[in-house]
Amino acid sequence: MKPITILAIESSCDDTSIAIMRDRKVLSNVIAGQSVHEEYGGVVPELASRAHQSNIVPTVDKAIRQAQISKEDIDAVAYTIGPGLSGSLMVGSSFAKGLSLGWNRPLIEVHHMKAHVLAHLIDDDQQRIPDFPYLCLTVSGGHTQIVVVHSALDQEIIGSTIDDAAGEAFDKSAKILGLSYPGGPLIDEYAQKGNPEAFKFNQPSVDGLDFSFSGLKTSILYFIRDEMKKDSLFIEKNLFDLCASIQKTIIEILMQKLKSAIKTTEIKSVAIAGGVSANSALRSSLLDLRRMDCEVFIPKFEYCTDNAAMIAIYAHYMFLEKQFGSLSAAPKPRFAS
Repeated sequence: MKPITILAIESSCDDTSIAIMRDRKVLSNVIAGQSVHEEYGGVVPELASRAHQSNIVPTVDKAIRQAQISKEDIDAVAYTIGPGLSGSLMVGSSFAKGLSLGWNRPLIEVHHMKAHVLAHLIDDDQQRIPDFPYLCLTVSGGHTQIVVVHSALDQEIIGSTIDDAAGEAFDKSAKILGLSYPGGPLIDEYAQKGNPEAFKFNQPSVDGLDFSFSGLKTSILYFIRDEMKKDSLFIEKNLFDLCASIQKTIIEILMQKLKSAIKTTEIKSVAIAGGVSANSALRSSLLDLRRMDCEVFIPKFEYCTDNAAMIAIYAHYMFLEKQFGSLSAAPKPRFAS
């Protein structure tokens, strides 16, 4: 059988990423970031879409050159159809449709969150591939889910956030502490120098396997506000301990639900995915699941954050099933899972 070569485009938020994949092996995975958002403390949608427009052509060119292929070698063009920022998705989808039409190649529409889950199936010498079924805790800035992966294209969500996501809890907490954007990685860095038992924050009580982080954000905000009234230098004096305590609380919430899911499903193969899966404390906590006789799968850092390789791997399996898209399909910013 002829190898399947896919060009994939990821543009759901503020990173423009292009990947070339041949039969589950990544030939290139190029990411162009956007520093323009740093001064605003978060992603500005209009600025993000403009930056995508500037970045996408040189990023495609670079990915093709790194992969050492030509356009004739490409069998399909895949792109993120949603969920994500409307303008950012529009740039990626329009460009993908142009390539599909111009090169006369089939188009593949990929669900961003389902692609995160399949990052573990990328054929890479530095990461192990789980057998089906496996559990995946998917944690990003906009989503927090527990998924049963029955097969590549059969994913069942058994738990999700009812309000805010864990990644948002990290970033909003960082903003409260006055840290620069993106703040989640800084909390992780500073937490390693602090005492995770220094401060206690209220944890939400949610039935089943669903998550909630809205109340935790409020608890952190009110606690710091009250302490700042007593001492205006409270954050400065306790920054490392605050980061460690906040991180410990968020990770505890995630792991409690994941452990419940393991007991409920009796599935012992457990993986993490999404941007927050790069967090060192979460990775360490997942490794502790081996005490429950679980087999643990942690993706390479480059496959954690938004990247086109994960879009390509999902598209690979869609290609095998001939699940092709349409030039008339519109981006789906709130694409349901």
